[in-house]
Amino acid sequence: MSTDLRIGVIGAGLMGADHISRITHRTAGAVVSAVVEPVAGRAAAAAANAPGAQTFTRVEDAIDAGALDAVLIATPGQFHEPVLIPALEAGLPILCEKPLTPDSGSSWKILELEQKLDRPHIQVGFMRRFDAEYRALRELVAAGDSGELMLLRCAHRSATVPDTYTQTMLITDSVVHEFDVVPWLAGSPIKSVEVKYPRRNSLTPAHLREPILVMIELENGVLADVEMNVSMQFGYQVATEAVFEKGLARIGQPSGLQQWRDGRYSIADHASFVTRFAAAYDAQIQRWVDAIHSGALIDGPNAWDGYLVALACEAGVKALDGGVVPVGAPTRPAFYA
Repeated sequence: MSTDLRIGVIGAGLMGADHISRITHRTAGAVVSAVVEPVAGRAAAAAANAPGAQTFTRVEDAIDAGALDAVLIATPGQFHEPVLIPALEAGLPILCEKPLTPDSGSSWKILELEQKLDRPHIQVGFMRRFDAEYRALRELVAAGDSGELMLLRCAHRSATVPDTYTQTMLITDSVVHEFDVVPWLAGSPIKSVEVKYPRRNSLTPAHLREPILVMIELENGVLADVEMNVSMQFGYQVATEAVFEKGLARIGQPSGLQQWRDGRYSIADHASFVTRFAAAYDAQIQRWVDAIHSGALIDGPNAWDGYLVALACEAGVKALDGGVVPVGAPTRPAFYA
């Protein structure tokens, strides 16, 4: 491996282009050496932000050409498995944007393939674990200074969503993040999921029924509720309130420009996840690159974490039709201990 880690970015859409810019301009010890994207115009536009990068239409071709040392997968979830398999077979370190795969069956297949290697090679891109506020809250939970954690109240709000956004994506594309970060914060796996429907927002697209309230019960007794709302109009907001035995803690509060004018007070909030979690994405990529240079290969959620989230998403999708749906998982393989 050269001094700089040569990263092949798979997918040059919104996330892929964002990661290419991030690696080129803000990540130490790495360069984008390959862009894999079947749409020629999109590939060329992305590669223009990565000096010297080669473009390919298939990940297999990039691997065969020796054009990369590691793979960052930024395609839609349904295209992850066809990239993960050849990358694992080549023994490459991988950062895979969420989800690992769209369902637990294919995720398990990836786990089986990865366990043929000497150690975990896949890091899953749940970026909230790298957000400074989430990390501070987790440290507060672990310290126990406010007593035991009893309840988490989460809000996940978007202004609008594209026409291609479906009802199940409320779970698989959005609440998927809470299915990772809630157990991580509370230190306990998910036991069950339930979905409730408040009054429908009149601004919601006709093909959607939302907002939804997702109830998550953890094995240690902690309860979390997630307000998932994709038609709020005003901007993007992800916030959490933690209820302890002896106090409260909140993260994700507006922290932008404060303005006093015409007898009113206002504070700027985020318009999208790109700005809300910009620093978290930067930290995630940098720590992944540093881990590869150190030989550890990953420094964050692994493929087992991705598999557990896939199980929770399946339960969440089923819960959209009513009832409390249990989330059962097999014993964690020693490989992921």
